[in-house]
Amino acid sequence: MNQKLINKAQELRAHGFTTGEIADELNVSLDTARWLILQKTEEEVKEEAPVDFYINWKSLGESSSRLRYAAMALSDMAIAHGEVEVVVGIAASGIPFATMMADFLEDMGEIPTSLAIYHPNKHREGLGDGEGAISANFGNVKGKKVVIVDDVVTSGNTMKDVVSTVKDLGGEPIAITVLIDKSGLSEIDGVPVESLIKVSRLN
Repeated sequence: MNQKLINKAQELRAHGFTTGEIADELNVSLDTARWLILQKTEEEVKEEAPVDFYINWKSLGESSSRLRYAAMALSDMAIAHGEVEVVVGIAASGIPFATMMADFLEDMGEIPTSLAIYHPNKHREGLGDGEGAISANFGNVKGKKVVIVDDVVTSGNTMKDVVSTVKDLGGEPIAITVLIDKSGLSEIDGVPVESLIKVSRLN
């Protein structure tokens, strides 16, 4: 890990970001985010960092046309698993992809495709373990075929929570689509994982 990443994590913490939000913002695991927060910004790092990969997709995120192309590719992978009725975007980085995917899939299909937003529990500091929630202000997953989308899957824990929440609410998750897969998972709780990019660490 470099000092720049440690400084960024410290800056985000100073602005009130939770550990989960810092992990999402920097596209690192929760363990790595915790490690970054505990380091000193001016001193040499002595403690070894967790094994992780820092993913920076800003060149994609700062361009709506590039985001749209990525969302189209994710949509193409999603429809291989059947007709999609709801796209669930994981806050915050999955929402732009999910919004564009819902629009694109609705234009392609014969049925309406709605957008739902999932708020992970890890974004709420001090609440312990547990599942997050799907916002009541967007689409309903009950009785619908659902695709879950996010930017990066690291451990798969958040995805497990989303799959469980969708099933608890009566939805049928048919696929998980992500921009970058850091875990190498082919499925999560029986739901296939599709990614544009798979990252592997060679030992």
